[in-house]
Amino acid sequence: MKKIIYRFYLIGFVFALSLSCNAKKIYSITSPSKNNELQFYLTKTGQPQYSFSSSGKSVIEPSLLGFEFDGIQKMTEGFEVIKVDKNTANTVWEQPWGEFRKVRDSHNELIVHLKESKGEGRLVDIIFRVFDDGLGFRYSFPKQPHLDKIKISNEITQFSFPFDNDVWSIPVHRDNSYYESEYKKTLMSKTDTINTPATFETKDKLFVAIHEANLTDFASMTLLKLKGNQYKSDLVPWADGVKVYAQTPFVTPWRTVIVGKTPGDLVTSTLMLNLNEPSKITDESWIETSKYIGIWWGMHLEKYTWGQGPKHGATTKITKEYIDFAAKNNLDGVLVEGWNVGWDGDWTADGAAFSFTKPYPDFDLDEITKYATQKKVRLIGHNETAGATKNYENQFEEAFKLYNKLGINAVKTGYVNKYLDKKEWHDSQYGVRHYRKVIEVAAKYHIMIDNHEPVKGTGLQRTYPNFMSAEGGRGQEYNAWSADGGNSPQHTVILPFTRMLSGPMDYTPGIFNFDYKTPNNAKVQTTLASQLALYVVIFSPLQMASDLPENYEGKPEFKFVKEVPCTWSETKVLDTKIGEYTTIVRKDWEGKNWYLGSITNKEARKLSVSLSFLEEGKQYQAEIYADGPGADYKTNPYPVTIDTKTVNSKTILDLNLASGGGTAIKFTLQE
Repeated sequence: MKKIIYRFYLIGFVFALSLSCNAKKIYSITSPSKNNELQFYLTKTGQPQYSFSSSGKSVIEPSLLGFEFDGIQKMTEGFEVIKVDKNTANTVWEQPWGEFRKVRDSHNELIVHLKESKGEGRLVDIIFRVFDDGLGFRYSFPKQPHLDKIKISNEITQFSFPFDNDVWSIPVHRDNSYYESEYKKTLMSKTDTINTPATFETKDKLFVAIHEANLTDFASMTLLKLKGNQYKSDLVPWADGVKVYAQTPFVTPWRTVIVGKTPGDLVTSTLMLNLNEPSKITDESWIETSKYIGIWWGMHLEKYTWGQGPKHGATTKITKEYIDFAAKNNLDGVLVEGWNVGWDGDWTADGAAFSFTKPYPDFDLDEITKYATQKKVRLIGHNETAGATKNYENQFEEAFKLYNKLGINAVKTGYVNKYLDKKEWHDSQYGVRHYRKVIEVAAKYHIMIDNHEPVKGTGLQRTYPNFMSAEGGRGQEYNAWSADGGNSPQHTVILPFTRMLSGPMDYTPGIFNFDYKTPNNAKVQTTLASQLALYVVIFSPLQMASDLPENYEGKPEFKFVKEVPCTWSETKVLDTKIGEYTTIVRKDWEGKNWYLGSITNKEARKLSVSLSFLEEGKQYQAEIYADGPGADYKTNPYPVTIDTKTVNSKTILDLNLASGGGTAIKFTLQE
């Protein structure tokens, strides 16, 4: 009997030992509030995997990590964990401009040090940071004997979802690769390769955005649809097919997963900013936000031309008229396009003719800059390259030096061409390197940059706050000439929860005249009140009053455009349904007055808005610009009612939004 018992216990011990040997070692870390959890482990073959959950709900199912290279063994399996580090951070930093004045960086960090268990024993670290608003992770390749110069051919990083969710996305490398498609909501299973940010409405009522942060000397990440409910990183290649040229030591950009219970949680996330490096600009005093007008919309309406001729827009006379209008209306800048040599003929075919220092004969650069200084108005330069980056790099230092001397401290850059230098994608490593050079050299000469036809934003404005804004999305200009008739009414109701997650957008709101004629019959598909609301809904520290000056004259609604700030100390997203309607409120930089923007798609609707965001116990005067009687984006976009009332934090406001309409409100604190 004793022998039998002994054998039973022996078998049980061996069985338990076998279980412990075969069990996966799981390394986990939670966010500071413990609502989010990251788990990392190795598969039986030593493949790195991670999973991520929020409030007990699975967000990312087990997903593989790793890289493949040209000419050398891939680094995707055969790993062992040699060390694990855990760190924590809880700091507050302040921005020179933004949607928030102060940003809290509170996260827990897990660093997993991996080594190949056989062969050359190569090393890679995977760094995870878990925030209350999501997850960021990156790869770090240390300097090592058997990994020096490499060519990355494939990134294995997967994002596996538990469900076939709906995703708001745009396709990759359509519309000349400028990200200028309208976002569509589609089941994941119906997509192919999509750009980031991609925003998911999950079947268990979470909102998730996949993107990246701190895109530095690397290829942009797109998402390739795999089988099931799964995407993987698909890096944008060079013309020769290589995804990334690198040399150890190096780190990759952060892959980010923002998660929230409401769409507004995505908008107010600061995760991307927190994953970028602090500002490298010691003296930021020259970096200022701006409300400006421009010799721009007239070109799109074909009233003016960029090139020389009888309709040339950028002349000394016309520019002075714009400067006078800006000075009269407390606008602090005038953008001038078409001032420099290179616009004649088919400039889009070859940008080599552009000079960024030589003006056309009818544009007296010295006289105009002196006139602007006298009027206390900034001149905003325009550097269109037509994608000829080498030509631009040969000139931009000299150009920025000249602009600095003349008092021009902001430049709008452009790259209207499918490729850079006729062969490379804008969002490839080639493009990423070029755009960074521009920002760095501009900072040297105290120049702020507004980048059009860019690579997507990834939070670089924290490190280089002279990188103010970018296009990188379908903007107002489509309402002047697009063959599809212009931006749909729902377009701007989607942007805050998709494109805007990557950073400020130079959408150029503020069209007041809807009766223009274009060859394609394109139109602004909003009401006038909605155009006002866009100044709050779509954030940019450089905001344009985009219409012709004469269309603002005598219009009482223009008062809101002149007064609404371009930078905010606080942002809140109220009642929202992506693609249908949204209400966003923002507090001015001094932390005193609030502004509200509410817009809807083609459906008219009534919304009740609680003003609980206002300071308790204080009275505010609400100046309300709302759709007037009979307003409709198709038939009558003009009616606006302007009303004032006294409100407080307990007030409930009823908003009546017309079809394609909106409401804009200024809340002034009563002392």
